[in-house]
Amino acid sequence: QVQLVESGGGLVQPGGSLRLSCAASGISLDYYAVGWFRQAPGKEREGVSCISSTDGSTYYTDSVKGRFTISRDNAKNTVYLQMNNLKPEDTAVYYCATERLTCSVAGGSLSYYAFDYWGGGTLVTVSS
Repeated sequence: QVQLVESGGGLVQPGGSLRLSCAASGISLDYYAVGWFRQAPGKEREGVSCISSTDGSTYYTDSVKGRFTISRDNAKNTVYLQMNNLKPEDTAVYYCATERLTCSVAGGSLSYYAFDYWGGGTLVTVSS
């Protein structure tokens, strides 16, 4: 019954921008932290960003700070990831995922095992 659906991926040139959306059904994102993760072929899954439900606090991995912005629209039950100044190394499948209330961070990284529900992913390709 719970579904998370990502959208907004595509092909962009270096320096371009995309906005990813994570639309939820079966749960209210009012009560969940929402994280964005990415995985490139042959590479480990990486936590990119997260927004908590309790106070709206945010997390960003160092490589995207200043370029990416996470936000939520509770009326639409949707979380967004605005990605600016994209680089080839940002190329990956991007997934959104939820956990209750607060983003779990350990050692400076999002703890993927703490997230309960996952979307199917959207592909972002950054290439000239």
